[in-house]
Amino acid sequence: RDAAAAQKRSTARKSRKDIFKRAEKYVKEYITAERETIRLKRQAKNNLDFYVPPATKLILVVRIRGINRVAPKTKKILQLLRLRQIGNATFVKVNEATMRMINLIEPYVTYGPPTLSTVSKLLYKRGHGKVNRA
Repeated sequence: RDAAAAQKRSTARKSRKDIFKRAEKYVKEYITAERETIRLKRQAKNNLDFYVPPATKLILVVRIRGINRVAPKTKKILQLLRLRQIGNATFVKVNEATMRMINLIEPYVTYGPPTLSTVSKLLYKRGHGKVNRA
């Protein structure tokens, strides 16, 4: 029994170290990406040019208006995006179809690229998400 408990503790310790290393790798990746954008902005400024950031692949859409006098097509798009009530938010892949839908429901939502702090706040406060869904 003691050997099994010791084995369990050692595997838990190893997995904790792996998780911590993975988190450190992600933090390092974010920091290098941020430094790279700063470097590119400075380089563009020194060359008297503009830095245009790459287009985002994902946006966060948040519903900001209620249900009064909503057209049927708009209501259907809001349902498709799972924005049924004020304050609901969803992540949407950016492509031509989703951008057309967002343009149609623009008076009812606000959208933009999510920041790391926004995503972490959402997950800590609401605490659930669907990852790798087909």
